[in-house]
Amino acid sequence: MNKEQVITIDSIDAYNKLLGVETLHPLVTVVDVDKSPDWINGATMRYGVYALFLKQGEGCSVRYGREKYDYQAGTIVTFAPGQSVKVEWNQDLPMPPSRALLLHPDLAYGTPLGKKIGQYAFFDYSQREALHLSDRERAIVTGLLDQIEAEIEHPVDYHSQTLITDAISMLLDYCMRYYDRQFITRHKVCSTIFTAFEEQVREYFRDGHAEQSGIPTVAYFAQRAHLSTSYFGDLIKKEAGVTAQSYIQDILIGQSKQLLLEGSLTINEIAYQLGFQYPQHFTRLFKNKVGITPNQYRRQAI
Repeated sequence: MNKEQVITIDSIDAYNKLLGVETLHPLVTVVDVDKSPDWINGATMRYGVYALFLKQGEGCSVRYGREKYDYQAGTIVTFAPGQSVKVEWNQDLPMPPSRALLLHPDLAYGTPLGKKIGQYAFFDYSQREALHLSDRERAIVTGLLDQIEAEIEHPVDYHSQTLITDAISMLLDYCMRYYDRQFITRHKVCSTIFTAFEEQVREYFRDGHAEQSGIPTVAYFAQRAHLSTSYFGDLIKKEAGVTAQSYIQDILIGQSKQLLLEGSLTINEIAYQLGFQYPQHFTRLFKNKVGITPNQYRRQAI
């Protein structure tokens, strides 16, 4: 197979057939990825399902867009429907042992998992932001994968969907806990990113970029940090205690107060300078944040 070929994984059966394993449940599978045929090496996988991989060996890398990430033993990477990745490993070595959990979105419909799966932001993290596990954490993840696999192998009955989705939900909740731990243990790195973000936001408004390009988005600063928007937003929230969007707005309001106190610009001119297309939107945000309108703030200051 041409290494440039794109392989679409839009069903559980499609993935199982790719690895040559039997499909026991049409909407979910747990499989050993080291069974992958050699011709998959270098191919691009386009996912139409949710996927979670527990890497248990070394010597494999994932290419996501232009970014390449070499991850080591005890690492989890995740993909959401719509993502495409290129998997590569050393041709002189066998495919490193890994386990995969794949679930079709239909599995979660009508279950508690379906209501909360959108809250697992790490599915949208890029692979540069993989989750690194301790030995104890890896054992817990492995145990939950064993539990899910055992239930998949059990004949389908009235309880199957509940038991499977509850176990998947618990696994994903543990991933959330471990990501929280990773943000803490990497506080120094996170703090550096947060400090740079704060300065970049102030610089954006100070240097007139807002008037030219509008109010900056979280995605704009995430791109500058070479991180996905989801991961960057979670990192900032852990560091600042508020969302990245709210933090941008707080700095914007601080800048607007300074301009209001200087008194040389009208409210409309201040709004345009801060990147608002419509001045009334600035007035609404200011009142929501400060409790009074910009005009009232200026009059009180005078």
